[in-house]
Amino acid sequence: MKTSKILKKVTAIALTAAMVAGLAACTQKAATTTTTTAAAADTTAAAADTTAAAGTGKVYFLNFKPEQDEAYQAIAKKYTEATGVPVTVLTAASGTYEETLTAEMAKSEAPTIFQVNGPVGYANWKEYCADLSGSEIYSHLTDKSLAITDGTGVYGIPFAIEGYGIIYNNAIMTKYFATTDPKAKSMDEINNFATLKAVVEDMTAKKAELGIQGVFASTSLATGEDWRWQTHLLNVPIYYEFQKNKTDLGSAEGTAKITFEYGANFKNIFDLYLDNSVSDKSLLGSINVNDSMAEFALGQCAMVQNGNWAYGQVSGVDGNTVQATDVKMLPIYTGVDGEESQGLCIGTENYFCINKDASAEDQAASLAFLTWLYTSDEGKTAVVNDLGFIAPFDTFSDTEKPTDPLAQEVLAWAAKDGITSVAWNFTVFPSQTFKDDVGAALLSYAQGQMSWDDVSKLVVDEWATEKANTAA
Repeated sequence: MKTSKILKKVTAIALTAAMVAGLAACTQKAATTTTTTAAAADTTAAAADTTAAAGTGKVYFLNFKPEQDEAYQAIAKKYTEATGVPVTVLTAASGTYEETLTAEMAKSEAPTIFQVNGPVGYANWKEYCADLSGSEIYSHLTDKSLAITDGTGVYGIPFAIEGYGIIYNNAIMTKYFATTDPKAKSMDEINNFATLKAVVEDMTAKKAELGIQGVFASTSLATGEDWRWQTHLLNVPIYYEFQKNKTDLGSAEGTAKITFEYGANFKNIFDLYLDNSVSDKSLLGSINVNDSMAEFALGQCAMVQNGNWAYGQVSGVDGNTVQATDVKMLPIYTGVDGEESQGLCIGTENYFCINKDASAEDQAASLAFLTWLYTSDEGKTAVVNDLGFIAPFDTFSDTEKPTDPLAQEVLAWAAKDGITSVAWNFTVFPSQTFKDDVGAALLSYAQGQMSWDDVSKLVVDEWATEKANTAA
């Protein structure tokens, strides 16, 4: 039975969504695996409870985010030492999660915990997903509507709320506001694309005075490194189109086609990035996300589009010149009417799933591990401080939130009166093929080899084609 499932899965991978190689900034280039089996004689009270629930089971977690591998390995070791329950963590290399999951699921010792990236990812792996509606971890989910459901069942539980936008260095911006005749006097005035464009172009003219090489970090368009544009940036015009049309995101028919009505708005901000960047357009095909984040960390630019998960890529750069107190975030303005009330792009796309083909003991052990991670004091500390997650569970108090500046920015923007966050609609994008082809088209456009009209046509046509393929 497992063999037939995997054969179908290999076919489906070519047609359906792969895990996004970048909700997070994926930095690790090779898969890392560690098995921790040491048992401790004593356990904490919380760990004793999870041991009882887990019985003789074991945990095998296939992790999607390379930049969090080290933290997960430490968490696994700590849990095993406390409970005696063996925990294996395998982290897929950047951009290879679906292939790795397909290969691992074909093995006799398959992952007991894996991740999917929303409804499209669930559709690809639904035959492996156990119903979690009766689990303790689900009972603690603050907003049950965030879970992936199918009928009365619950098959995916979100484990973090994240946000992205335009990260900026407030020290450089303050320096700009003190120049002669700035186009804005404070960040509060930059609440629409017209003002952002005027400020950015003025900063480019004054970049020598400001001590920067460009206003924006380089637009990373190397293969596998373009997710900030073909997924995250593309989400903004798609969100507005779906909002205008009152699209039911759960309807296959409703999301079968798009018109890319707000494509010109995408072009607005994408051109602004390209024309006011550290790197020349001809070099963008070899630029990766780490390069962009290093440029920001070293003070070579004032802004970079990315999310709260990227703070470690700023603070961890050797020679980092950006103070934590100066790391702020701005919404991605594109020129849509009424965008003065737009907030950051805030949502979730990553969900824990339990492999229903695993033994009952291993399923219990895996659920016990997740429950410990999100309910025990030790686990929650690791979630907040090591993984840096804004956790969507009622077990976390207001004081148990990430303290890094980008997480704080996400929380602050989410709480602003009169501000509406941009939902993460890219969870219903047709497939990884669609996103990869859009990324390649954007590179061709940046290098002058493709017109914007042709890019727009590709977005519309490939969306329809890939949606039809995944429905077949």
